[in-house]
Amino acid sequence: MAGSLLLLTCWQLCETLVPVFIGLVIDRAVATSALDLLLWWGLGLAALFTVLSFSYRFGARLGYGVVQREMHRLRMEIAAHSLHPRGARSGLLPGETLSLATSDTTNVGFALRSLGYTASAVGSLALSAWVLLRIDVVLGLVVLLGAPLVLVLIQVLTPVVALRTRHHQASAALATGIATDLVRGLRVLKGIGAEDVAAERYRGHSRHARLAGIRSAESFGGMLGLTSTTGGLFLALVALLAGRLAVEGEITIGELVVVVGLTQYLAEPLEVLGSISAQVAQAHASARRIVEHLATPPLVAAGPTDPAGPATVELDGLRGEHLPPLTLRSAPGELLGLAVEDPAAAGELVRLLAEGSSAVRLAGSPLDDLSTTARHRLLVVAPHQVDLFEGTLRSNVDPLDALGPDRLVELLDASAAADVVALVPDGLEQHVTPDGAAYSGGQRQRIALARALAADAPVLVLHDPTTAVDSVTEQRIASGIRAARHAPGSDRTTWVLTSAPALLAQADRVVLVRADGTVVEGSHHELAADPVYRELVLR
Repeated sequence: MAGSLLLLTCWQLCETLVPVFIGLVIDRAVATSALDLLLWWGLGLAALFTVLSFSYRFGARLGYGVVQREMHRLRMEIAAHSLHPRGARSGLLPGETLSLATSDTTNVGFALRSLGYTASAVGSLALSAWVLLRIDVVLGLVVLLGAPLVLVLIQVLTPVVALRTRHHQASAALATGIATDLVRGLRVLKGIGAEDVAAERYRGHSRHARLAGIRSAESFGGMLGLTSTTGGLFLALVALLAGRLAVEGEITIGELVVVVGLTQYLAEPLEVLGSISAQVAQAHASARRIVEHLATPPLVAAGPTDPAGPATVELDGLRGEHLPPLTLRSAPGELLGLAVEDPAAAGELVRLLAEGSSAVRLAGSPLDDLSTTARHRLLVVAPHQVDLFEGTLRSNVDPLDALGPDRLVELLDASAAADVVALVPDGLEQHVTPDGAAYSGGQRQRIALARALAADAPVLVLHDPTTAVDSVTEQRIASGIRAARHAPGSDRTTWVLTSAPALLAQADRVVLVRADGTVVEGSHHELAADPVYRELVLR
């Protein structure tokens, strides 16, 4: 950055000296008809243009490199925070997070580039004032005092630009986030006939972002217009004073050319200095959004504990907004079925198991006290919402490429995902589009289940893993989960939150959690006599 500032300042100073050189050529060589001096001054002007050209070329190149590296670092910082193993409790939609790493980092990066042009513009104004002082004290003082006054006047609009820019960026990010969710959920929306409602919701946010963008552009344009108008009037005043001095014979023709040339040239640095505040306002709004995101706390608590004992799971009065206090213990090797009457309570239970709570003990230690490594090693929570990633089917099931062929086939059969593999000749190498949009809901569920089983964690929590498959496939999956994780002698623990009879029938024990908080335990067949359980499972 220092090299860029130095070279760009050198470039602007050379630009400032061009009319000075021309004026000197007129006074020293043209007016005196000295051909030898004309040649020497011509060579000097050529040398000046050489320095000018190369200073700009390499100064701008260095500055652009700084901008690109800084933008890359910001994108990596945003990505690292968003993808941290402990998560980030930001509350932003995926599209909003994407806008942070694209448009917002661009605004911040190019503010750095503007810094170089600002420094060079200040140097240019200072040199111009010095030259004009040498020609005439009044002209020099007008520039020295008038230029800052013009810039102060322009800053009146800066707060408006900053406020409208921040509002526009937030509105555009929200519209982008809603558009991303709309595309991801298009299949479901079409299935329930809600695409018109969703489109109207997006249209409203998009319209709001468009109006915010227009207001932001209006304020930015107003600042540029004010810069051009006030700067133009100021420079016209300087030219008028110089013309009067020339008419009265107080300055030479060459000096008049210098003054006129400088006043024409100074329009550019004045515009740069006038617009820099608007650019900084945009960058500040973007930087503030980035900082707010990076300051969000982790989604999952973590401590230093790394237990080595058996993977028992205990809930000691675990509760949430919808979940009544729940106390439960599961021994290693158990396949536990959880039938929760309130769907909101079931979702909350899964979230608390995934994010952590002091009321959850894993391998004898509170979940909040476990290190991130221990948590990943001991526990996998597979939510009902399925996320697939662009790549191949193999990379989605076995992202670390750690499974042998036999084990991979076993897990694909257990999850009934072998049917998906057999759909096309490419098999496991078939391409998966972003979010697996080309697959049906049932196919996505089976792929996600295969991935969860492939993790082979001591404790696996599954939330409604078969809601989108038919009853025959559901029966295959229920048998497959037991075969894959609960062979004789296995100490793996599996919790399945579901209302599917086929899955509950495979469980060693079923726990019914009623909406009023009471808990009933037994086998699937024993609980079938309970009217609440029967209504929940057989509806």
